[in-house]
Amino acid sequence: MERNGMIRRTVLPSSPVGVEYSLTPLGESLRDPFMHLYEWTVRHSEQIIAAQREYDGTPSALT
Repeated sequence: MERNGMIRRTVLPSSPVGVEYSLTPLGESLRDPFMHLYEWTVRHSEQIIAAQREYDGTPSALT
């Protein structure tokens, strides 16, 4: 994500060395789309879990 310009990595001059990450403006622009995806996932979580259980019970998922 740092390479893609979404986060900024700062090495802190401490002992032991620390690292701090922060969002860049580009990364910050993902906040709204990510929240929509998160909210959709929460709304559909029961269906998703049911689909996972059904899939996991199929012979093709066991191989």
